[in-house]
Amino acid sequence: MNNIFVFGSNEKGIHGKGAAFDARLKHGAIYGQGVGLQGSSYAIPTKSTPYITLPLTKIEAYVKDFLVFAAKNPHLTFNVTRLGCGLAGYKDVEIGPMFKGATKNCILPSGWGV
Repeated sequence: MNNIFVFGSNEKGIHGKGAAFDARLKHGAIYGQGVGLQGSSYAIPTKSTPYITLPLTKIEAYVKDFLVFAAKNPHLTFNVTRLGCGLAGYKDVEIGPMFKGATKNCILPSGWGV
């Protein structure tokens, strides 16, 4: 339970594909909950619906909320996936910098260079 799977979701919490589907099947993500801690996972929205990608500014706001949560929970380890870089269609260089300043309990994808 101390290892948290951090994945990209949609605001409606329809965890039907990609890492969100894995989060629902393997990490306790709750269908209908699009953001926050759920089971041993944490959802960061990158889409408003399964078909509409959020603008980077909106994703960044969700990332900032996550970073605050991670800092307040140093007893947890957050394994961050390449959220936003799959079904949402963004590039690593667009999403990775949002995680600058992440606490040491956040394990980030190596390609993000943060």
